[in-house]
Amino acid sequence: MTQFDLHSEYLRADLFLSMGQPTEAARILVPVVEAEPANEAVLELLARSYFASAQLARAEEALGRLLELAPVNAWARRALARTLERQSRRDEAAAHHRLADALGAAR
Repeated sequence: MTQFDLHSEYLRADLFLSMGQPTEAARILVPVVEAEPANEAVLELLARSYFASAQLARAEEALGRLLELAPVNAWARRALARTLERQSRRDEAAAHHRLADALGAAR
């Protein structure tokens, strides 16, 4: 895929997510992430899509990859905490909430 195609697919996935179709958005984004594994914006959109479609293990994985690239991403810390909470892993979530608070993320 060319850079233009990747960007077009990213925009198309963003549109699907905004239209309430997160599963389709995630399906579109998987090859984009494969082509651009260090692209933080794409990983964030993929994590949002997985979270919105209740694919929580996949959301956790995408957020983990995002945090490997950007450990001080406050939004990703909060999103990971919420993903863990939805999986009834409150103790693990608490540590990420504390980090998100320290980084100034909104509740």
